[in-house]
This record gives sequence, C-alpha cells and structure tokens, in this order.
Amino acid sequence: LGTAGELLVLQYEHRRLWTAGKRRLADRIDHVASTRGDHLGYDIRSFDESGRERFVEVKTTQFGRMTPFFATRNEVEVSKNEADRYQVYRVFSYAKNPRLFVLPGPMAQTCTLLPTIYRASVKGIEER
Repeated sequence: LGTAGELLVLQYEHRRLWTAGKRRLADRIDHVASTRGDHLGYDIRSFDESGRERFVEVKTTQFGRMTPFFATRNEVEVSKNEADRYQVYRVFSYAKNPRLFVLPGPMAQTCTLLPTIYRASVKGIEER
C-alpha cells in the first residue's frame, strides 16, 4: 500500500510540473525511497515551479482522511530541519477513490504527535 501511494504521488507530481510547463523538472523527480533507500526521511524528491527542491513523504491509507498515521523519528526530524521544503502527502481512501491533501512544513505544526513511534493525527487541512 505504501509503494502504491508513492507511485500515485509520483504521477501527481509529474503531472503538476508538466502542466505548469516545467517538463525538465518533471523529468528530474526521484523516487528516493526506491533509488536511495528508505532512510532519508522522505520518499520523493520533487521540485516547486521555481526549481527549488521539495521533499515529499507519502502516507497512504485505505481509510478516511482523518485516519492517524505513523511517522518515524527521522521523518519528524527531517520535516523540522527542512521545514520550508518538506511536505507530507496524505493519500486516503486508496482502494475506493484515492484522494490526497498536503501537510506542509514541520509535522509538529500540522499534526498532533504522540511519541509512541509517533502517531500523527491530521489537523484540519484543505483537501486538494
């Protein structure tokens, strides 16, 4: 399920940049979870329209948008250290009708973190 969500977000990011006329940037998107490993604190290296790197962590569920998810300590730390470039893409209702919304910046600002591993409950964020 995690990989399926990552592939969906890869397509979304590619289409977002392609539609914006940023085809060279779209072609440079990297699924780092598969090319470099799952230790970077994010799954996808993408870009904003100006060419600035965007670090995307994908969290996927088959359930509803407010379903809590788990975040590693590393993901939380990278979201803090790379706050202006970090985004969690929350993919939900994956099996029925996949949709997503974005949680920008440090997870501590957009989620309530409980340090079990970390259980993150999404605060009210607009869906995309």
